[in-house]
Amino acid sequence: MDQKKIIIVGASKDRNKFGNKAVRAYLDKGYQVYPVHPTEKEIEGLEVYRSVLEIPEPVSLVSFYLPPTVGLKVIEEVGKKKGVESVYLNPGSESPALVERGKALGLRMIETCSILAVGANPNQY
Repeated sequence: MDQKKIIIVGASKDRNKFGNKAVRAYLDKGYQVYPVHPTEKEIEGLEVYRSVLEIPEPVSLVSFYLPPTVGLKVIEEVGKKKGVESVYLNPGSESPALVERGKALGLRMIETCSILAVGANPNQY
C-alpha cells in the first residue's frame, strides 16, 4: 500500500503556528510530510523544500498556510507538480481568485482546515 503523503506549503518552525501544527498532526496520522518554506532548512526534523517543484516524487495532497496573494503565485507551481490532485485552503489562505485559478488548473480546491480534515484537533498541538 502506498504511504499517505502531503505537502505543507507555509510550514513553520514556530510550534504555535498552524503551519507547524499541520506538520505534526499529519506526522501523527502516519503521513509522509513535505514541508515547504522559502528559507527554512528543517522543520520538526524534516527536510524543508523551497518549492513544491523540488519535491522528488509525486504527491497528491497539498495544504496551504499562506496569504492568498502568495497562494496565487504558488498555485501555479502546484499545478505543474506531477500527481497533485487536491489543495486544502486553510482559514485565511482562501480567496475567490485562488479557488478559481486552482480549478482552472484542474485541482480540487478544498476550503477547510486540513488539520480537522485529517481527524486531528489543532488545540492538541
